[in-house]
Amino acid sequence: MARGQNLDIPKAKLNKENLREGLTIFKYLKPYRTKFIIGLIFITLSSLSTMAFPYLLGEMINSAKGVKSDSTLKLTMGTIAIVMIALLILQMLFSFMRVYLFTSVGENAVADMRKDIYQHLIKMPMEFFAQRRVGELSSRISADITQIQDAVSVMLAELIRGILTLLIGIALILYISFKLTLVMLSVIPVVIAIALIFSKIIRKYSRMAQDQLADSGTIVHETLQGVANVKAFNNEWYEIKRYNKSISDVVRFAVRNGRIRGMFISFLLFSVFGAIVLVVWYAMTMDMPLGDLVKFVTFTGFVGGTMAGFADLYSQFQKTIGATQRVREILKEQTENVNVAFDQVKPEFKLKGNVQMDNISFTYPSRPDVQVLKGLNIKAEAGQQIAIVGPSGAGKSTIVSLLLRFYEPQFGHIYFDGKEAQHIPLSQLRAQIALVPQDVLLFGGTIFDNIAYGKPDATKEEVEQAAIQANAHDFIARFPEGYDTVVGERGLKLSGGQRQRIAIARAMLKDPIILVLDEATSSLDSESESLVQDALYKLMKNRTSFVIAHRLSTIKNADKIVVLEHGQIKEQGKHVDLLQLEDGLYKSLSKLQFES
Repeated sequence: MARGQNLDIPKAKLNKENLREGLTIFKYLKPYRTKFIIGLIFITLSSLSTMAFPYLLGEMINSAKGVKSDSTLKLTMGTIAIVMIALLILQMLFSFMRVYLFTSVGENAVADMRKDIYQHLIKMPMEFFAQRRVGELSSRISADITQIQDAVSVMLAELIRGILTLLIGIALILYISFKLTLVMLSVIPVVIAIALIFSKIIRKYSRMAQDQLADSGTIVHETLQGVANVKAFNNEWYEIKRYNKSISDVVRFAVRNGRIRGMFISFLLFSVFGAIVLVVWYAMTMDMPLGDLVKFVTFTGFVGGTMAGFADLYSQFQKTIGATQRVREILKEQTENVNVAFDQVKPEFKLKGNVQMDNISFTYPSRPDVQVLKGLNIKAEAGQQIAIVGPSGAGKSTIVSLLLRFYEPQFGHIYFDGKEAQHIPLSQLRAQIALVPQDVLLFGGTIFDNIAYGKPDATKEEVEQAAIQANAHDFIARFPEGYDTVVGERGLKLSGGQRQRIAIARAMLKDPIILVLDEATSSLDSESESLVQDALYKLMKNRTSFVIAHRLSTIKNADKIVVLEHGQIKEQGKHVDLLQLEDGLYKSLSKLQFES
């Protein structure tokens, strides 16, 4: 993510509580504290050598002019030159070590933080993701942590160096001339105050330009994503006009910002050189040696520049506190109790496939006023095929979420082989259930990677065998790269039927005890549906299967059909029996489909 986007990170007020929260990031520095302390030493040495250089330069001028003053070293010009060259060599070493050590500490500490946050995110329950946007969560791992990384790697070092430079600089100019220091200090606060006002205005217009640029990016994203609609409605002219207006606004804000920055830079130049003129004039009235004057002016520049830099450091520090708070919000969230390392199913948790949903009532946490399931009772023996049908909004997909324990029911219990679901570790349970959804999401890697997702340690032969069973091997073999074909983002390079068969191959490779099919053939054409349905029959063999069905023709042979309406079971039984029910809901749905 570009540095400019860090402008979107909110600033936090610097109070005691926020500072304590912000300092928690230092726990990630503990494993690298030796390097960090050595880095602090090199920062100190770098600051001392930097401040010593202008002092020695002034001494060289005084020595060349034969001037002696209270602050003059008793060294020849040649000796001072040799000391300065040696100091420059040491400065190179100090600067290298400072940058290297702080970069190493910062990168490693932030890498640990990224790992912690990602691990925490991936363990979050579905309720957490239902209430947050993916873009916002991605931002936490990108923009927020990048801001923290800058703080640890750069800002902290600059802050320490600035404080040392300020203290050493003020001490030296006081040592050189107390009177001249008072003159200089009377000018700097005014310059800094005006600089802060300008900086605030500049940040405001920079933020406006950045926000407008983000809006123009959104227009591009929306237009390209929906380019078929743009062309179908012949609205290229409209989108061009909309984008051009947005870019014009970006230019307007940027030019206005440039005007303010130009005034600011002009003011700074006037202030800096005006202050130098004032200091030089006053020094001449005091008959100060030229070398001492050079030292004083240089140190004054260091002090003034450092004080002006603190304003930006303060702003960055506020952003870092804000970023830390947003990251900490995630780390405080309660996660699911899932394993973070691959683990085989333990014998004591091995399932046979008996499932019972006993008096289940459920309401989504985000919609507490809408009861989705009401007193639901479903029983499946090992190896049975249970079909669940009903109109949209009846609660079919909610049953899928409850079986996988994405959510927990408010009332009632779910049993697997007579054991309550809560008594089976979540990872052990999900390892024995496979889901084939309606909208298959493939990851952006190869076909091989996507099938092997069902069993990450699978061999090439196992993957190919699963693809053959899923009727996917033939179309995969026709690709020039075969199983190494990259499927593209979300698998968009493949057709719906191809994606569905890869998902079935993935489930076959997992070899689950319980299978959940969530309208797996509802959006396919007849040819694809035939191939997918054949693969599904193979997949369901000898497995307990829950089939959420839209096309009733696909579940005629189910052991039991459960008909839902408004979250309640309206009817249940075999296909033939349900058709015998006068005014039955299943009969009505079946009649509508088969007649059409």
